Amino acid sequence: MESARKPLKRHVSLQPFSREHHQGLLLGWKIRKGIKNGVAPERIKKYSDWFFKFYLEPHFEDEEKYIFPILGEDHELVKKALSEHRRLTRLFTEEKDIEITLNHIEEELERHIRFEERELFMLIQERATQGELKKISELHKELYFIENQEDIFWK
Repeated sequence: MESARKPLKRHVSLQPFSREHHQGLLLGWKIRKGIKNGVAPERIKKYSDWFFKFYLEPHFEDEEKYIFPILGEDHELVKKALSEHRRLTRLFTEEKDIEITLNHIEEELERHIRFEERELFMLIQERATQGELKKISELHKELYFIENQEDIFWK
């Protein structure tokens, strides 16, 4: 019998990043729902462009500025995360083959978030000093999500 996955215990200083990740997972759900319901890819792309500009891009910047330095830019998990940030940025800024690109965004963003939550953040909270964790809390201001109500295509 397979045991149920236990919830991950996240250090309080990293919890705002995890809440931001939740919005990224919801973006993937919205994209899937829009595609399944036959919503024009251009409508979904417009929303994903908004999400990237106002939410995901600043999130990436904050992770790179406040969290990744704890392990250092030469650590293999940090290199992987940075590579995935670059790949996702390319996907979000792609203007051709919109439907295919949206499918890639949905799949790769979810995979990236799961990697950060299950591997990278776990290692960071194990290795970080209390001072480093406190500094993250002091410097990072959570990106509170306010839904873009212009076109709620996933409803």
